[in-house]
Amino acid sequence: MILLDGKLTSEQIKEELATEVAKIKSKGKRAPHLAAVLVGLDGASLTYVNSKVKSCEKIGFGSTLIQLEESTTEAELLAVIDGLNKNAEIDGFIVQLPLPKHIDEQKVIMAIDPDKDVDGFHPTNFGRMALELPAFIPATPYGILELLERYQVETSGKNIVVIGRSHIVGRPMSILLSQKRTVGDATVTVAHSRTKDLKSITKQADIIVAALGIAEFLTGDMVKDGVVIIDVGITRVQDATKKSGFRLAGDVHFESVAPKSSYITPVPGGVGPMTIAMLMKNTLLAYNRR
Repeated sequence: MILLDGKLTSEQIKEELATEVAKIKSKGKRAPHLAAVLVGLDGASLTYVNSKVKSCEKIGFGSTLIQLEESTTEAELLAVIDGLNKNAEIDGFIVQLPLPKHIDEQKVIMAIDPDKDVDGFHPTNFGRMALELPAFIPATPYGILELLERYQVETSGKNIVVIGRSHIVGRPMSILLSQKRTVGDATVTVAHSRTKDLKSITKQADIIVAALGIAEFLTGDMVKDGVVIIDVGITRVQDATKKSGFRLAGDVHFESVAPKSSYITPVPGGVGPMTIAMLMKNTLLAYNRR
């Protein structure tokens, strides 16, 4: 069993990006600039956004963090987005999800300039990705592709099961893995909450991408020997033995699944760090396009 080390791989990617940025600066040009908008004080979102800001500093990007009150209206947020769309010094930006319930997330995503949409959530980018045209690939699926490629995990002709059909991970992941690409050419099944007899489907899978958001859902009796496991989930589970009172768990029951796996991502330290690294890669791509 080999751990797909997202933390190590993401650091390698950041070093590669830092080299690119150093070359840009050596020519007297400004560095790429990423902005992040955070509405409210959600702890997990704040931690995630701060890690993005630190990654920018490490690579040499410029970064801007815009923190707005929980009570910010939809109109006020849309005005901030309009300002970022028009700001020539900002190459890409993200609006951290989830947003407060009084704000329409889809309306916010639609308001972002597709050329600055480094999260890859805008329908223009999603559509271009599906048609195999140049586009910003959503950072988490992009990170998974990169991890599989760097560990030389063969996907061509393989039977892949993606558990989850969200627009952020499951749906784009299923499209990308079925396309003609280095990490692709697979036969992909999308499973979800309405799938019947899921176990019989996952037992046939060569590779499983678990992205449904239920802690330790996939267990050892649901997979075959030699399976490759990509665990996208991360959930806080109560644990009295921990100082914090909780531990982080993925969608995969690691203890029972890992012994049967040829490759597996840990949680934490697997897909999460790759997501941030690929967001940085998308920002450099946005800068170069402009």
